[in-house]
Amino acid sequence: MARALIVCCGCRGRELGGRLLAEGWAVRGTSRRAEGLEAIAAAGIEPAAADPDRPGTILELVADVAVLVLLLGGCRGSEEELAAVHGPRLERLLEHLVETPVRGVLYEGTEEGAEIVRAAERTWRIPVRVAGDGDDPAALVEGLLAGR
Repeated sequence: MARALIVCCGCRGRELGGRLLAEGWAVRGTSRRAEGLEAIAAAGIEPAAADPDRPGTILELVADVAVLVLLLGGCRGSEEELAAVHGPRLERLLEHLVETPVRGVLYEGTEEGAEIVRAAERTWRIPVRVAGDGDDPAALVEGLLAGR
């Protein structure tokens, strides 16, 4: 059974998680807040506390993960905090994924972040997909493992 980790598992993440669960995936979702973790658990997804501003909290959760889903488009914070999450924090996270079993990354966020994700794919051969408006995240996750 493949496992997905959905970082920033808000409404869209819980919807994606539910679809993946229905397809036989094991799914873990993250939030920074207790209310978010409760909503994740209520959706039948394994909750885990993590903060995209602290990549180590995400890396602690990927030991058994095939696909990392970074739904960072809805992250909240100051302009400076968001620039760090979609910039150097994201870069640091991707650098360390090489040493994990993660076989693919789905990213949703900023254009700067998308460029960092694409650079990681070229540099470390990490299969990635960048989600845009109208994309079906579940199909993108399945495509990562199928090599499409």
